[in-house]
Amino acid sequence: MSAKDSIYASEQQVKDFTFDAKVVEVFPDMIERSVPGYATIVSTLGKLAGKYAQNNSNLYDLGCSLGAVTLSMRRNLNQTGCEIIAIDNSEAMVERCRLHLEGFRSTVPVKVELGDILDAKLENASVVAMNFTLQFIEPEKRQALLSRIYNALKPGGVLLLSEKLRGENQIVDDLLIDLHHDFKRANGYSELEISQKRTAIENVMRTDTLSTHLTRLNEIGFSQTQVWYQCFNFCSMVAIK
Repeated sequence: MSAKDSIYASEQQVKDFTFDAKVVEVFPDMIERSVPGYATIVSTLGKLAGKYAQNNSNLYDLGCSLGAVTLSMRRNLNQTGCEIIAIDNSEAMVERCRLHLEGFRSTVPVKVELGDILDAKLENASVVAMNFTLQFIEPEKRQALLSRIYNALKPGGVLLLSEKLRGENQIVDDLLIDLHHDFKRANGYSELEISQKRTAIENVMRTDTLSTHLTRLNEIGFSQTQVWYQCFNFCSMVAIK
């Protein structure tokens, strides 16, 4: 069990959000109370990985945090010769991820690496998962990263991409933000916590519109892209090579 997220419960000089040791301690509670449908997303990403994984290939979890998607993929894999490679640039996250994975037995090999996914070697992939990761990459670097992922995927391979979205116009964006804030209030976050978290994250998480995502994936070359989940401004897509 993780500790309750109270990082922004007291008034403070708000700094840019980072995935440090303090966040690691409360991350499961934070993500469950902040992202609608998170458990459904993680569970389904594992099922999609099991459906699209190919024998003797690599599966990547880019921005793996505590390894929830890695564990979900591993539970659903029946193919032979597969390896899961989980990568994150937060040392605190990687250390805890390794501990989590050690707590569950499996014959599927998993490698957890500390590193920048922009520099990671990607090859022989049948599944690449990015679960709320791309939104933390500098916008001007996203196209190149997704192109590298596409090139690393085998024919028939998939990118599993979950993202927080920006509304297509200001009216829609305000509506989605209001609905999300209501969700957070219902899960016990105070107005102070909501406000300070928003300030902390606004400079490090720059969201795209859904049309931007779909256009970019199409331009890169993915033959089919489908949104399979959306609640408020949170979305998950599957893109097939």
